[in-house]
Amino acid sequence: MAAAEAVDVLVVSVAGTIGWTRGARELTDALARTGARAVQIEAARPNDVRTLMLTDLREAYAARRAARRGIAQHRPRAVLYCSTTSALWWPRPGGIWLDSTAASNRPGRHGAWQRPVERRRLAEAPVVLGWSPAAFDGARDSISDPPIVVRVPVEPSATVTTPLADRDLAAVAYIADPAKRRLDLTLAAWRAARREGETLIVAGADGTEEPGVRFAGRLEPAAFRALLRRARVFLATPRVEEYGIAALEALADGAQLVTTPAAGAYPALALASQLDPRLVADDPDSLAAALRVALDDPRQEYAARAAELLVPYRRSTMSEVLAGDVLPRLVPGWQA
Repeated sequence: MAAAEAVDVLVVSVAGTIGWTRGARELTDALARTGARAVQIEAARPNDVRTLMLTDLREAYAARRAARRGIAQHRPRAVLYCSTTSALWWPRPGGIWLDSTAASNRPGRHGAWQRPVERRRLAEAPVVLGWSPAAFDGARDSISDPPIVVRVPVEPSATVTTPLADRDLAAVAYIADPAKRRLDLTLAAWRAARREGETLIVAGADGTEEPGVRFAGRLEPAAFRALLRRARVFLATPRVEEYGIAALEALADGAQLVTTPAAGAYPALALASQLDPRLVADDPDSLAAALRVALDDPRQEYAARAAELLVPYRRSTMSEVLAGDVLPRLVPGWQA
């Protein structure tokens, strides 16, 4: 059997969060749009274990095994690892695309072995990419050359945005992790703000329904985006948010973002503050007041302004950055 033709870039990822699964797919597609021959290989996510140290170790070894298979099969000119965890035990140096560093999100004993290995990998990588400018926090001194921001793209899910006044849902929330995304705070704020006839739909989780609250459970992406197109408000109360694709999708589909501040990069927070700072609050009472402002006194230019601010998150922008800034540094002798 003839050997497979060598590819330009092998994208290595672990099937972890929804965000990373989507991000790796978008990255591979964007590389292909530049003219690069790109192939993605995805390692299965290991079963959950008790500690972050062991979780990262298992994921790093899974990525190492997947990378070895991909390198042997596709003979890539370059490798691009999705997340620092995927790169920790790499079999071959390559670029790293990260949402955050172990230096920032693995404090103390949680990152005892990851942080020193991460510093070496970032120093050895020919190019380091980040989902946002804050993605490099905690480890900028370890990165040899200037890092490059390559955002996970977020596109509107429909060609026409329904005006807020014509939307039939008051609010939507996405709570895949009730502790991290603080379901208790979401519900407390909604109970205080809600008026008769208004409904909050909670996607991503199951729960006990009550007046004005419905739980939609896990939804396919198209079904979730359909909810966003009907919602006047997207309510987000994360404790930590490295990126927050759901909040960015809500903005792309014309919903107002009512949110708390959060640890982590959370780029949607900065956008929300620019669009309407009245909608950023950090306790149940002020969140309830922010909800009422969004529902009763929305800024009419909100959706149009959000669309402008989301231009850096378009697929076309991602492809331009990869073609102009990333591939020349990642692939030896690169020519489109």
